[in-house]
Amino acid sequence: MIFKRAIFSPSGGGLWILITLGVLELVTQGWLRAADPGSTEGEDTKSSRPNILLLLADNWGWPHASIGGDTSVKTPTFDRLARDGVLFTHAFCQVPSCSPARAVLLTGQAAHRLQQAANLWGDFPKELPTYPAILKASGYATGFSVKGWGPGRYRNERHTKLNPAGDRHKSFEEFLSGVSSDQPFCFWFGSHDPHQPWDRGADFRGNLDAQKVKVPGYLPDHAIVRQTIVDYYCEVQRFDHECGEILKALQESGRAQNTLVIMVGDNGWQMPRGLANVYDAGTRVPMAIRWPAQIAPSQTSGDFISFEDFAPTLMSAAELTVPDTMTGRDFLPLITGSGKINPPWRDAIFLERERHANVRSGDRSYPCRAVRTKQYLYVRNLAPNLWPAGDPQTHHAVGPFGDVDNTPIKDLILGQREEPGMRRFFELGFGKRPAEELYDLKTDPDQVNNLAAKPESASAIDELSKKLDRWMKLTGDPRSENAKDFRFDRFKYYGRAARAIQK
Repeated sequence: MIFKRAIFSPSGGGLWILITLGVLELVTQGWLRAADPGSTEGEDTKSSRPNILLLLADNWGWPHASIGGDTSVKTPTFDRLARDGVLFTHAFCQVPSCSPARAVLLTGQAAHRLQQAANLWGDFPKELPTYPAILKASGYATGFSVKGWGPGRYRNERHTKLNPAGDRHKSFEEFLSGVSSDQPFCFWFGSHDPHQPWDRGADFRGNLDAQKVKVPGYLPDHAIVRQTIVDYYCEVQRFDHECGEILKALQESGRAQNTLVIMVGDNGWQMPRGLANVYDAGTRVPMAIRWPAQIAPSQTSGDFISFEDFAPTLMSAAELTVPDTMTGRDFLPLITGSGKINPPWRDAIFLERERHANVRSGDRSYPCRAVRTKQYLYVRNLAPNLWPAGDPQTHHAVGPFGDVDNTPIKDLILGQREEPGMRRFFELGFGKRPAEELYDLKTDPDQVNNLAAKPESASAIDELSKKLDRWMKLTGDPRSENAKDFRFDRFKYYGRAARAIQK
């Protein structure tokens, strides 16, 4: 069995060194833990390693779960999973863009370290180590169904038929039928729900009332907005039902006790100021974890969890040594009581984005870096001269303001943008933004009142700006040395052509 290790050198300008390693070498190099010499035939060691099941929604934002405080949507599967384990109230995807967020989840690294995988519709470099590949090399059965890493290019001379999430299977049940009872497994279920267009949830509409939904402050309180939110909720409930069926199959297999299950959204929802934005609407996601063999039930955690933390956490659970290339941390000690957290857990989360859709002249990104604490969100827009939602005119066959996905709400705002009551919502979702933004989350949870220009905000901005600078430098962000670094703009955008490759 062959495994490829990649070492990133921030000081080497993004140099990647490839080393081909066998399984024995993985142990000697410190990637895998050797079996306990006192174990019998290695069987006890193998059986103690948990199965891993990831249930990943497509654009499901916080707090859209009934246990999260949303009084309209019903998510009994997610709620039960949280009650049986841990509900995380401050989980963030790190990048508000689908394939980059998934790349962060797979690699345990900040997006700016991932070369072209930091962009939507990019290429997943073969040298990026992923937790499914490492687990597979250590003896796990790995696979995924429906949507793995993507959208982007991976099925080519580098990756052949292997998605970075694992081997494709028709369903979890089909995958599980091929896994022996003594082999641990790692499975990724990537739903297409609740991704727009929100037209697949008719069977899950019964309990929803458009008049009762909560409309956030960055959207107009309009009948079209309320109905569109209901359509989105239908697909949230559909995803919740799908996950319930998978967990039922897991229970019937007799393997639930030692299976670590994570149910989470990959990004915020596809609304103006949501997806592709570093505000909470684009980055904060529902998350629950259950592992009956190790995690006590009925916990709620307010600790900041980043998608960078998934790979090191899952590798630690599988008794593997976490590579030093990973910028995330193992969060299991926070919820298992298994040891002192050293160094102390983070008091802030760091967010970023590069190119989402290719919707600007010159193939430009809209680069952002941000830090979010319990009180503040500080955003640094590195190219404030550009349109954050994309150019107002059609670019590369993508419609105007193409970083905002097409929904009835987008049509409503753009169609009435000149009307006095709608102008504010156009500026919030589509207008240009200053170089710095600051939001006080205690008084402005929807993050619509930018305080950066106020003199009394200077102290907070100074502190948060320094915190952000330290993180960028520590993690080897190329924009730490040069904010106008254009490498992410130059990476190829595969767009719809990559979809044909993936079929």
